[in-house]
Amino acid sequence: MLDTVKWTPRVLAILRIMTALLFLEHATMKFLQFPAAIPGVSYPLPAIMIVAGTIEVITALLMFVGFYTRLAAFIASGEMAAAYFMAHASQGFWPALNFGEPAILFCFIFLYLALAGGGAWALENARRPAMA
Repeated sequence: MLDTVKWTPRVLAILRIMTALLFLEHATMKFLQFPAAIPGVSYPLPAIMIVAGTIEVITALLMFVGFYTRLAAFIASGEMAAAYFMAHASQGFWPALNFGEPAILFCFIFLYLALAGGGAWALENARRPAMA
């Protein structure tokens, strides 16, 4: 039988790390045009894209290493909620048709991380005193 008490913090950490890396990819597309430029966006970037990319870089790196995970995830969740309503909701009601599914998923995964924390392997765990 799987020991869920043992594995839950580890799987939470994997979710945190993978989500942060995927989120960072959105910033690299904005700033480095890697792995490709964002389709339909003109360069130089509009100011709102620079702000969004900066939030993505900072929060993704913090979440990746697990430092201030809850705060970074809360901010990233808010950014994704705003992104959905600014860029996708106006294109139609259904997320599958307005291409808003990734923004919604990021939003709710980040909201979960804001409440659950970074799990195992988070740098912030080193700041806590050991429980006896």
